[in-house]
Amino acid sequence: MLNKEVKSKEDLRIIFMGTPEFAVPALEKLVDAGWNVVGVITAPDKPQGRGQKLVGSPVKQAAERLGIPILQPTNLKNPEFQQELKDLKADLQIVVAFRMLPESVWSMPPLGTFNLHASLLPDYRGAAPINWAIINGETETGVTTFFLKHEIDTGSIIFQEKVSILPEDDLGSVYEKLMNVGSDLVLKTVEAIAKDELKPLIQDESKALHHAPKIFKETGKIDWNQDASSIHNLVRGLSPYPAAWAEFEGKIWKFFKTKIHKSSKALAPGEFWSDGKNTFLIGTGTVPLEILELQLEGKKRMKTEDFLRGYRIS
Repeated sequence: MLNKEVKSKEDLRIIFMGTPEFAVPALEKLVDAGWNVVGVITAPDKPQGRGQKLVGSPVKQAAERLGIPILQPTNLKNPEFQQELKDLKADLQIVVAFRMLPESVWSMPPLGTFNLHASLLPDYRGAAPINWAIINGETETGVTTFFLKHEIDTGSIIFQEKVSILPEDDLGSVYEKLMNVGSDLVLKTVEAIAKDELKPLIQDESKALHHAPKIFKETGKIDWNQDASSIHNLVRGLSPYPAAWAEFEGKIWKFFKTKIHKSSKALAPGEFWSDGKNTFLIGTGTVPLEILELQLEGKKRMKTEDFLRGYRIS
């Protein structure tokens, strides 16, 4: 139930927690809509570039532009941080692409804490739901808002919105879609909480078909013995970052864009073929995979035709 003292957007005190670019549109839309975001919690600054200069997260930079107080705790269980959090007297907390919260933090506000997750929960619980949906060849994903509880990504669902994954989509394009649809869903969720119009649903465990664990370097290693479709989806699910890869002649090759080649050309798994102009094929466990964009170790990302101008396929 909404606290009776909260009667308007200005009265509903919100704390927003997030770090990467994915969370920025949600924060901006909340402020643009007139909601009272009294504080932003984000990760500490990190060194970047050759000079290793400390740089604030995208959410911190957005909060600075919007004039919102910022907290950057290294330890969410730190008593001093938790006291600062209490002093903000938030009614509601919103989490978008942040880290795991201790119960002492997520249970603090009277209206609770809700999270935006980039999948249709309970499917694809975990740290990398967008990657794994594409890697597994899904044609649909979405975003979910849900209330936090002890077990990760298991709280009662507030709202969901479906998003199509098109054949030409990769991680970058699906990320953009979910970022925009998700920010609107955050706004919709806050409005429903403010009006006390929620009917949260307990997650149906029978629909928890896939996990979405963190992506590591080895996740992206290509096994050319797999079928072309599986390798193609791995490339899509890791492009533009961190990228699927393979090792040839002791060097790492990264692959960003591929196409399943409709030809009768027989190539052994991992075998190269090129016409020397604009076509570069690598054999798989089924049909060849056409390489459209790649990057050799120590070189820039390039299209195949540019690559073939400077590299002879043997």
